[in-house]
Amino acid sequence: MEGKIRFAPSPTGYLHEGHLLSALYVWAAARKWGLQIHLRIEDHDRGRARPEYIDSIYEDLEWFGFRWDSQSIQSARTALYEAALEGLQKRGLVYPCYCSRKQLEAENPKSETGEIVYRGKCFLRHTEALRSKAKTSMDTLVASRLRCDEQVSSALRCDEQVPSALRCDDLRQDFLRCDEQPHNLRIVIPDKVIHWHDMRLGDFNENPKLQCGDFPIRDREGQWTYQFAVCVDDIEEGITHIVRGEDIRSSTARQIALMRLLGRETPPLYLHHPLIVDPAGKKLSKRERAHSLRQDRDAGITAGELLGRVCHKAGFLTNCTPLSLENAISIVEQSL
Repeated sequence: MEGKIRFAPSPTGYLHEGHLLSALYVWAAARKWGLQIHLRIEDHDRGRARPEYIDSIYEDLEWFGFRWDSQSIQSARTALYEAALEGLQKRGLVYPCYCSRKQLEAENPKSETGEIVYRGKCFLRHTEALRSKAKTSMDTLVASRLRCDEQVSSALRCDEQVPSALRCDDLRQDFLRCDEQPHNLRIVIPDKVIHWHDMRLGDFNENPKLQCGDFPIRDREGQWTYQFAVCVDDIEEGITHIVRGEDIRSSTARQIALMRLLGRETPPLYLHHPLIVDPAGKKLSKRERAHSLRQDRDAGITAGELLGRVCHKAGFLTNCTPLSLENAISIVEQSL
């Protein structure tokens, strides 16, 4: 099998055991399926990303002995994201949202997992402003939105464009001239069930409109959101397989929907692996200051000891026997 898989850590802290387990799964999948490995540094969050964390990612991976075929960093890809945004705007699929975090909490329901499901308040404001600007009847706007939804549902594969009066370009400039600035830009997501298959967990049928609603793709500081940046990257970098933790599984349907809007009809193949959790049963997190691999390394713990400990915590070993990277990858590969 030919293709490409990616390992994509964010430089918002030092790598921890959860990252090491995820790397083992990625390298094991690459070996099993004959894939190239792409290392992507996802530094879209400029407020939390740090140069020292970027350097540490390379240093830690090289210390364990991981090797990759290609690499990229999101901060160098702004032009690609701008072009993708412009293409969506020209098709009337992006609108400004003025809702604050407090408003979002108060005015929208939550999904079964506790995620806010945006009900589209600012889309209505958006269409009302368009109606006023274009002196178009609301019936025409509603019909145009329905046509837009039909295009979205078919991944906008037809040549028909949303009427020029409904395009975001002029309206967005009007908003930018106003004193009130939008909190973010949202993407119009179709009310459509996405069918996708996880190579470990099986089949899923999910509707992003019911999971989260129209979601942000850029914030008021001009930062790209995780969902948007990774979709543009996965398309442009030719990623065919995505292996990542179960904590991101719920993002899959919305990413497939967005990739289709961006022009990729066939999504990557997915596998979501189990997580290592802390004593309280929570996933390891840099936000929660999870114990880092660098701390263990500085304390004199060897790479082999860390590999054995992670494989033990993941249930692959009955004890913390030190492992070479080769053996650790082979053990994980047998579970795929």
